[in-house]
Amino acid sequence: MPRRRGALLAALLLGAGGFLAGCTDDANSVAAQARAGDNKGFVAGDGSVEQLPMAQRGQPLQLSGTTVTGSPWSMATNAAGKVVVVNVWGSWCGPCIEELPHLQSAWTSYEKAKVAVAFIGVDKTESPANGAAFLAANDVTYPSISDQGSGGQPMLALQGKAWATPSTLVLDRQGRIAARVLGGTTESTLKALVDDVLAEKA
Repeated sequence: MPRRRGALLAALLLGAGGFLAGCTDDANSVAAQARAGDNKGFVAGDGSVEQLPMAQRGQPLQLSGTTVTGSPWSMATNAAGKVVVVNVWGSWCGPCIEELPHLQSAWTSYEKAKVAVAFIGVDKTESPANGAAFLAANDVTYPSISDQGSGGQPMLALQGKAWATPSTLVLDRQGRIAARVLGGTTESTLKALVDDVLAEKA
């Protein structure tokens, strides 16, 4: 495990330029936006990464809803027994747009390798039509649940752990939150977090 943890640390330091940039005094940085609150219409995270040991994980998420293309999606039906990546996003969110190619690339990599990993987005505060058009225009092939018109149920299902936009949660095979990134992420960071969970013994 020390070698794997070292790989994750390297990914955080070298692969996640946004994390390092978040430590600067740049008024346009993600960290500055977070300190300033919702001055850009949303609360951005600072790119912080948190991993939870198995003994400290909470209850499994009961995430379900309707995708932006009108299909039902649920943990039980679409992600049972898989490691799940949940990404909270919006087409109106700059950091979400920046991280999107990283998420799609990570998803494509796992899909091609036939690894038991599921990706699901949660599209916030916009119409399903707008979300679907944005995903199609950017060649995103994993599904996204629409939060609009659902009474906020998808966001409530995330147990208050994804308050920033964007946020990314990595769930273990039992559906519990094993890792979290508040703010934008990169492919190398995300894959390091997912691979750590995949390596866990059930």
